[in-house]
Amino acid sequence: MNFLVTGASGFVGSAVARHLLANGHSVRALIRQSHDPSRFAAAGLEPATGDLLDRASLERAVAGMDGVFHAAAIYKFWTRRKSDIFDTNVGGTRSLIEAAKAAGVPRFVFTSSIGVYPSRGPGTVVTETDHAIVDDLPDDYHRSKLLSEELALSSSDTRMEIVVVNPTTPIGEEDVKPTPTGRIVLEYLRHRFPGYLDLEINFVDVRDAAAGHLAAFERGRAGERYILGGTNTTIRGAYGMLNEATGLKRHPIRVPYPIAALAGAVDTFAEGTILRREPRIPYAGVKAARHPLHADSSKAIEELGFAPGPVQDAFGRAARWFASNGYVRVQGISDDPVPEASR
Repeated sequence: MNFLVTGASGFVGSAVARHLLANGHSVRALIRQSHDPSRFAAAGLEPATGDLLDRASLERAVAGMDGVFHAAAIYKFWTRRKSDIFDTNVGGTRSLIEAAKAAGVPRFVFTSSIGVYPSRGPGTVVTETDHAIVDDLPDDYHRSKLLSEELALSSSDTRMEIVVVNPTTPIGEEDVKPTPTGRIVLEYLRHRFPGYLDLEINFVDVRDAAAGHLAAFERGRAGERYILGGTNTTIRGAYGMLNEATGLKRHPIRVPYPIAALAGAVDTFAEGTILRREPRIPYAGVKAARHPLHADSSKAIEELGFAPGPVQDAFGRAARWFASNGYVRVQGISDDPVPEASR
């Protein structure tokens, strides 16, 4: 089958593209003009230059496709203009859905986030029956993703079936522009710990999340959403898995939330407001970290055949990939190969 993947230069989108190729499908990748198309062509993808804010480019990209996987989004906790996040994440999703429908694309998978679910507090687990109110979410990124998800679900109809997937926190190799999760691994390997908030969190192997996308396309019910999660743990538990996966024994310091919030507020004001550059500790990111979420993937397991594996293996692959690709030098890690095969 022929698929369009948006966000193929990102962490989850690139994993989805690799999984589709590994399963014998043809993949067209929507890429920005600033990207080198030869890099995508070398990976077996058909590059299609465009932008979520350029409707004409979207119409060209969806032409002749059997399905669309929409994984592109601005994933930041700070931007110079607040409207950028909503224009791209919400407006771009609307334009892509409209273009796909007009082109006769029969099925569309939208990549949302576990962060659009409400936090009921420590010790609780969310399922697809839980629904958040936009204003209750802690930051603009997750507010924009919830609005985009609601738009996608309400747009599913007989012309084009739309399925939503909610990956939890992905971890694994090929995190080229390190996501917040990738930065946890990098800071761990560099032995530079800014401190951590020991929140409840669910990690998923990015390969499993990618497989869940294809399963949602093949078996997901139109107008439904599916949580793609792996292991419920804490940030402290993540460092424990890194210790086991790498053989290193590093113990970062837990920071109380009031101190982290103060540091985020000061850094965001100094860097973001005064210097107009991205803060190292964005206040919105600190607020998002206080949104504990353990998740239940039973619906995806039962309806899609979703089968998440041990997430500790993904932490090990992430560490080896960063070391092998020059992000950090750690004795004994960069020599280990990163497996190429996708589940």
